[in-house]
This record gives sequence, C-alpha cells and structure tokens, in this order.
Amino acid sequence: MWSMLTESNTQWVLFSTMILGIAAGAIGCIAYWKKQSLMSDSLAHASLPGIVIAFLLLGEKNFLVLTIGAAISALIGAVFIQWVISTTRITEDTMMGIVLSVFYGLGIMLLTIANRVGGGEQSGLDTFIVGQAAAMVYTDVITMLSLAIAVILIIVVGFKEWKIYLFDPQFARGEGLSLTFMNGLYTLALVTTIVIGIQAVGVILIAALLIIPPVSARYWTQYFKMMLLLSGLFGGLAGVIGTLISTFGSGLPTGPFIVVIATTLFVISLIFGKEKGILINYIQFKVHQKQVNLNQLEERGESR
Repeated sequence: MWSMLTESNTQWVLFSTMILGIAAGAIGCIAYWKKQSLMSDSLAHASLPGIVIAFLLLGEKNFLVLTIGAAISALIGAVFIQWVISTTRITEDTMMGIVLSVFYGLGIMLLTIANRVGGGEQSGLDTFIVGQAAAMVYTDVITMLSLAIAVILIIVVGFKEWKIYLFDPQFARGEGLSLTFMNGLYTLALVTTIVIGIQAVGVILIAALLIIPPVSARYWTQYFKMMLLLSGLFGGLAGVIGTLISTFGSGLPTGPFIVVIATTLFVISLIFGKEKGILINYIQFKVHQKQVNLNQLEERGESR
C-alpha cells in the first residue's frame, strides 16, 4: 500500500490536490469577506452542464476541453446571476439558489443522455459528481496544477489591491483601482478554482473546500493576511490527507474524504480557536464570572 506513494503519478496527484486546496482556501477567503460563499456553490453546480456538453461535442474525456466547457457554463451562470440582480428586484441569494438548482438539474439530465451514448458509461463522467483524484492522468494533473498556481499568483501578487478592494472600495476607487476589473478578476479566479477542482473533489463538494477553510481560519485570527495564509494551509491539508485516504482506499471517491478532513479541521478550530472558539469563550466566561463574584464579595465586605 505504501509503495503507491513512490509512484510518480501518485506524488503528482497529491501535490496538485495540495495546491488546489491552497488556491481554494485563498479565493474562498476573498469570497468569505465579500459575503458570497453561496456563489461558489452556485457556480460549482452551474459547471456540470458545460462538462457534459463538452464531452458530447468531443466524444471523449479530455480534461482540458471539459475544463473549458465547465468554465464557460459557470461563467454563464455568474453573468446570469449578476444580470438578474441588477435589473430586477430578485435578491442575490435567491438568484444563486435558482442558478444552482436549474443548472445542476440540466447537468444531470444531460449526463443521463451522455451515459446512453456509445462509450458514455465508460467515460468516467460520473466521477465529476463526487470527485476521483486517483483517476487523473499526468496531463490532467499538469492542467490542474498550472491553473491552481495561476490563481494563487493572482492573489499573492495583488494582495494589496485585494485588501483595499474588500475593505475600502471608496479608497480603492480614489486610488484609480477599477472595481469592475477586480470583480471580473475575482469571478474569473473563483470559476477557475471551481472547474479545476471538480475532477478531484466533484461539483457538489468543491464548494465545501472553498467555504470551510476560511471559516476555520476565522477562529484563529482577526487579520486578513493571516486568515488568508491559514485558510490556504487548511485547504492544502484537507486536499492532501483526503486524497491519501482515497488513494489507499483503491477507488474511493476523493471529494467526501477531503470534505471530512476539512470539517475535522473546522471542528478543531471551532473548539480551540483563540478567536471566539468554544473553549476560549468558556474560559473567558468563567474568568469573568469569577471576577464578578470577587467584586461582589468586596462590595459586601465594604458595606459591612
């Protein structure tokens, strides 16, 4: 079993899911502060029709082509959400829910059709639902790795711009920073992270890798930079450990295990996190309660 770790393809897959987790944690942190965590879930589900349509047009499972199809479909979903909320009275979260369900339903319908086409059942398209990193080949790994690194670089290089874009848009506009451009770059980075992660984590669970690490990181720090680093760290750990379990399990879906590890890190953060973790809150409450009791005893002593 351990000999699998010496195989070059396994090592590349582990490295790519680690980088994917870091990218997902980082861009998820930005989505967290934009209060658009549901957007990642909506666009992940919206990518499924594009995957299946790309397969039907090409007739084979080519990860790069399927990724392009997923990206186009997800971007259509994003544009549709923005267009509707800007021209109607429908709220953003309502529109996200509509896009999530409609696009995913369309994707499942097309997947059923694709599975009836010659070779459809053997194409492995079903792995895009819950993810299967072990099924990735070298070219898939390189594609995922390249795009994930590009997302990380976009965030690292433009860290200062991201910070003022998120926390002081008026100052950003005064500095000549285009909010339209930053919104577009954010959407592009988010969509890219989603579509490269769907084979490893699946369209259903990739949103969890974008949402859980930032929330976990929030329990450890109040600073955006540190939260960004911790979120990437938690995402990378979840990607590596979840993929290891899936690989050793011989054919087990990767997505659920990555999410379970991410959730475990969240529970640890929820309990032990120094920023409003349950344990810290309890300790602070007991200390405050003890101080109040001491003050009351002193007041009673003075009154006598």
